[in-house]
Amino acid sequence: MLESRRLILGLALVVASMAVLFTVPASYFAAATILSTGCMMAAARYAGGLRPGLKVRPLSLGVGAATAVLLYLVYYAGGAAVDAFHPLGVTAASESAIYSLIASPSNPVYLQVVVLLFDSAGYESFFRGVLQARLQPRFGVYSAPAVALVDASIHIITLNPIWIGGTFISDLFWGLAYHYGNGTQASFTSHILWDLAIFIVRPVT
Repeated sequence: MLESRRLILGLALVVASMAVLFTVPASYFAAATILSTGCMMAAARYAGGLRPGLKVRPLSLGVGAATAVLLYLVYYAGGAAVDAFHPLGVTAASESAIYSLIASPSNPVYLQVVVLLFDSAGYESFFRGVLQARLQPRFGVYSAPAVALVDASIHIITLNPIWIGGTFISDLFWGLAYHYGNGTQASFTSHILWDLAIFIVRPVT
């Protein structure tokens, strides 16, 4: 009973912080990301899911790196498809609006890296380290799309179909990394490598 109460309260905190993140002016997005993902880590700790391991596991790192590469390729192909077909009237501007929130000339590279570290640590500690960890013993690999759907549903606040759909796809990959890589070491590796590649090294737009 106490665990369920902590989970509900933690989820409420995460949803509230994400609602703030998605509605603040773009100039405050970097600071709001650190605040929101900090809330995710606090919620994960409160719910009993933030237990970072100190042992480096090659399998987890390998699964994380592989899924990051595959996810980047999916985004590359998806970006090309959006540019070519404009599904439902969606254009590359919808993608650019997302990338510019972090990869902005007003944000120095070191700040972008800090924001992306918080982003990866926050989302993985709560969505995989708490939600998927609770669902996986019962639902196995199907817990990955279930958690992805939760996160994507919260992103409806953005009213950006690219962001919502991209969130589901990204979370699905990180959920699979968590499942097959045996924990958040794999999903965090996948998340941070993909973040650095897509926002800093070579954006797909």
